[in-house]
Amino acid sequence: MQKMMSYMRSAMEQYNMIDEGDNVAVGLSGGKDSVALLYCLAQMRRFYPKHFAVTAVSIDPQFGGVETDYSPLQALCEGIDVPYIIKRTEIGPIIFDIRKEKNPCSLCARMRRGALHDTVKAAGCTKLALGHHMDDAVETFMMNLLNEARIGCFSPVTYLSRKDLTMIRPMVFARESDCARVVRKENLPVVKSKCPADGVTERQNVKELLTALEKDYEDVRYKILGAMQRSHLNGF
Repeated sequence: MQKMMSYMRSAMEQYNMIDEGDNVAVGLSGGKDSVALLYCLAQMRRFYPKHFAVTAVSIDPQFGGVETDYSPLQALCEGIDVPYIIKRTEIGPIIFDIRKEKNPCSLCARMRRGALHDTVKAAGCTKLALGHHMDDAVETFMMNLLNEARIGCFSPVTYLSRKDLTMIRPMVFARESDCARVVRKENLPVVKSKCPADGVTERQNVKELLTALEKDYEDVRYKILGAMQRSHLNGF
């Protein structure tokens, strides 16, 4: 976990993610990445030079019309002294049952983001921390290149002027494997997504492509991230 917090502190300081007195909401999906982010941020409250609070927020799409059981995450938040907000929505039934979207991921993501932003603002939080790591950044870059013929990625820090909300990605220097290691070693709970499209997305295809490339091009993910930083792509 020390390695993960070192990566996070480096990103937080390099991109000035935290201000004194911030109340940082963590978008807690229940997957290993967001759980690792929440746990590490909660620990970092004790020693980070700028004092900040942490609040966890889960948006329940209610896939299949069934409420997700977040009780393991509720217990985790109680154990690490973090307030926890669960927002139930009808996103799942709208996407899969009413609209019957053939390509549901884009619309679902937009709707979940909107619900998350509104919930975070209503809670009085000043920042929204998302569990995107280095692998996510590189995969997003490749998806934009291969599918849209453009060079781009998400930013480590993004200000949403319409919401007056700043999104931060403290794990942008960490690998997905680092997140998995934290969850495993700290015995943290994970709530698996019940999304019907889980594991069959375009992102999964790109992940497999990068893994195949690494057989011939060592550390290809680090090289792509390095190129993004040297070109200052989207604030990197």
